[in-house]
Amino acid sequence: MTRPHCRIRSATLTATLALALTAAVAPATSLFPSAVPATATSLTLTAAVPGVERWSADLSVVDRDDVNVRRTAAGLRLREARTAGRSPRSPHSAVAEGMLLTAPRTLARPATRVRAEISADVPAGASVEAQVRGWRVSGWTEWRSATAGVVFDRPVRRVQTRVVLTARAGGATATVRGVQLTADATAAVSAATPGLTYRVYATRIGLVGELTANGRTIQPRDHFAALPSRRSLSPLNSGDYTVRVCTTTGARCEYAPVWDVGPWNTRDDYWNPSAVRENWKNLPQGRPEAQAAYQSGYNGGRDQFGRTVLNPAGVDLADGTFTDGLQLTTNAWVDVAYLWTGGGPRGVVGAGPLNIRSGPSTSYRVRGLAARFANVPIQCYVTGQSVAGPYRTTTRWNRLATGQYVSHAYISAVYGGGVPVC
Repeated sequence: MTRPHCRIRSATLTATLALALTAAVAPATSLFPSAVPATATSLTLTAAVPGVERWSADLSVVDRDDVNVRRTAAGLRLREARTAGRSPRSPHSAVAEGMLLTAPRTLARPATRVRAEISADVPAGASVEAQVRGWRVSGWTEWRSATAGVVFDRPVRRVQTRVVLTARAGGATATVRGVQLTADATAAVSAATPGLTYRVYATRIGLVGELTANGRTIQPRDHFAALPSRRSLSPLNSGDYTVRVCTTTGARCEYAPVWDVGPWNTRDDYWNPSAVRENWKNLPQGRPEAQAAYQSGYNGGRDQFGRTVLNPAGVDLADGTFTDGLQLTTNAWVDVAYLWTGGGPRGVVGAGPLNIRSGPSTSYRVRGLAARFANVPIQCYVTGQSVAGPYRTTTRWNRLATGQYVSHAYISAVYGGGVPVC
């Protein structure tokens, strides 16, 4: 494997960066951990490994699933480096950020490892990161940084890339000239425990009219969630990463797509084990950094941006999820299931928010909601009341993993395997 070379324009200095493959992510020591270093550089990362599949990420197409980026003659850049109009608590108030999402690529052969080679001009205070995810039968893996190589827990045949740019508010932005990717097969790492569920503190997002991290304009009584890591951020109008949020009594639940990043942090995938968790590796799995900072003074009581943490929030809920789905009246502890860590068939809610009921007819009690685009785990199906919906007229009702039911008339697609009869 060749070693990358960094040419520092602002000084006569040449730095050598090694692309060493590792399944664990090193602890962060800067504002932009695991990303291209925030120093003034003209940067080219290269790698040469025989017998791998190679391709270039298409940076020329900027469309509605991309956020705050633009294509120039010199390369891909942030469209706007200001963070005006953000709530002071929002992670988006600390830095300007943008993302380009490329089209998924079908590989010629299954792969378990993907690496990215970035060619970019990166001024001081800016960063660039290439992230990838792979499609499995049960859905997409989480997004992972591919600059040093990412290893999937099992072979994948389809890969998607996104390029994340950040800059200090009002500062200079990086210019990305190209991203080259390679895929090959190597020993897989162990998968995370499936079906992870943790009790965390939920806050209400509000912020109607602002943009989420995936480019959605927040609507009144909107239905989505935010988690403090881009690894679980769904592309616009998708539920690739869906959480099931329930009150601690279990009386109300909502299945909601993850469309924003926060609260407080942007690199705190606290649901992952230490070997996988991006930052704060000495915290127990399932404990958000903001909770540790607020309750016990961890990290000096501050978030990754140095701001004093004012509540222990581990999830943010849009107003509709908060008020209509869970019927909360104030911030509260909730039980969150991170559904992409589980397996089995998933149904895509094509129209919603959809009532989830205690039995297979509209006469049964409503126990919560499933937001449009949410990917819900289907345990089995039963015959119940006939319902005419946007996709079909059917007597089929899908029983979800929690024992509630949704009419199949509102499910646009099912993936991850066949659904048995209950």
